[in-house]
Amino acid sequence: MSISLRVLGCHGGETRDHRTSAFLVNERVAVDAGSITGMLTLEEQRLIEVVLVSHAHMDHVRDLATLADNRCQQGGPPLSIAATAGTIHALQHHFFNGRLWPDFSQIATLYGPTVRFQVLEPETTTECAGLQVQAVMVDHTVETSAFVIADGTSAFAYSGDTGPTHRLWEVLNAQRNLGALLIETSFPNERAALARVSGHHTPLTLHQELAKLRREERLPVYVFHIKPLFQVEVEEQLAQLERPELRVLALGDFVKV
Repeated sequence: MSISLRVLGCHGGETRDHRTSAFLVNERVAVDAGSITGMLTLEEQRLIEVVLVSHAHMDHVRDLATLADNRCQQGGPPLSIAATAGTIHALQHHFFNGRLWPDFSQIATLYGPTVRFQVLEPETTTECAGLQVQAVMVDHTVETSAFVIADGTSAFAYSGDTGPTHRLWEVLNAQRNLGALLIETSFPNERAALARVSGHHTPLTLHQELAKLRREERLPVYVFHIKPLFQVEVEEQLAQLERPELRVLALGDFVKV
């Protein structure tokens, strides 16, 4: 078996050429929801069973609104929105609250509610559409989790938004079948103060964090969440690190793990 990852959005902001964070795993599981509906057909959207949400910031949840609306009209099986308890609370009270957007967990189709909320207990393995998912808490400005996603033979990790953190690296070092890491890097080194206060990485802090990864062979590392204004600077500084395992993700990329 192998895991197939499709990049729907991989930037830390949006322009005509940039889309915020969203990834599609094995066509059935979305990881974050910054750019789903604008990148998928209705039939592709209908195949999604679960959306894993790393945290409640708008650039990671925005398309939950239109995805839920489309699912309601399609009348398909309930869409599971899975996240840690704090993130689910934020979505229920500030997003799907009947004011900013309808509470689709209370709107039924022939198959049940349009949306179901699923709380992920940190570091407890949960089955999601045939995959094993483990949420690991990281350091951002709101409650945020990384995800380790496995299919029994291979696995990859997704950092969510984070700056320097600790527990994630311990968990990754214990993974036997880890095949790739997706990790954010938002700002150039010159904006270190902004990165620190907003809970993000620069190329320098990424380099320092990767030293915590204990592996005999270099793990493929895919960088996402670069702010559009700093795309060129960050890519140049990543190249200067001379780490051949690093690759910056682009829209439409496919990754096999």
